Amino acid sequence: MELRVLRYFLAIAREENITKASYALNITQPTLSRQIQQLEDELGVQLFTRKNHRVTLTEDGLLLKRRAQELIALEEKTKLDFTANRDAALAGELYIGSGDFFHIRQVAAAAGAFHRQHPLVQYRLYSGDSDNIKERIDRGILDLGILVEPTNEEIQRKYHTLPLPGCEQWGVLVPSDSPLAHKKTFTPKDLDGVPVITSSREPVQSKLAEWFSAERCRLVIAATGNLPYNKAMLSAAGIGITLCLRLRCSFDDLTFIPLEPPVSARLMLVWKKDAPLTKTTAAFITFAENYFDTRQDGASHA
Repeated sequence: MELRVLRYFLAIAREENITKASYALNITQPTLSRQIQQLEDELGVQLFTRKNHRVTLTEDGLLLKRRAQELIALEEKTKLDFTANRDAALAGELYIGSGDFFHIRQVAAAAGAFHRQHPLVQYRLYSGDSDNIKERIDRGILDLGILVEPTNEEIQRKYHTLPLPGCEQWGVLVPSDSPLAHKKTFTPKDLDGVPVITSSREPVQSKLAEWFSAERCRLVIAATGNLPYNKAMLSAAGIGITLCLRLRCSFDDLTFIPLEPPVSARLMLVWKKDAPLTKTTAAFITFAENYFDTRQDGASHA
């Protein structure tokens, strides 16, 4: 399987028409059709459904599309990494993955300070949950990740970690017209038997279940998800109370209330052990270590 053929495949998936794709690629239609047929023969699957001059992806085609996009992105990133390593001035691209966090501005501030010293460096950001980010780091698609979970055995075994300033605070999003919205804090008893919306990630569910179990209260999960905005919309629709991290934003008709006893977590900047670092990535890590070391005390209260 050649990357060139994968580019052909992605062009057809994008255009949904072999003739249009051949024009975009500047190759003949018979040549393009033959290349795709050989790819299907190699994989032993049908990638497209052809009907009325329009082609659409099959289930196998959708799977290959995702894999092909990752492979092409990795190829382009690799080329840029080697180009950056040859340049005298620090340049290239830095791929960072993160979720939505209250203290993400600390990382943004470090990136801003680094950018002022190295304006040729460009940033490529990816938003996702911890599982998505770790997977992409392992595949080499991301250079760095920002996680909010304890340094468990897997993290310690596979990644270098740099603790970041400040603690993320867990709480609930409650409809502002609810009788519960006036509360200063939320205890397990306040949520006993109440439908809640929480993270779909098992480590987060376990952490919150432990908080509930201290008072022997029942955790009733009405919905799960991995994006805070979407979960907040479910709360606004009356499906349940959202258990989430505090963010630097507000939602119409929803009130954030912290948990009691408090539940918090530190952010970590992580990168894969035993993986070669580009000059740009290594320079940013060294810069971040020094930057956060001098700001730990003040930033923790930000």
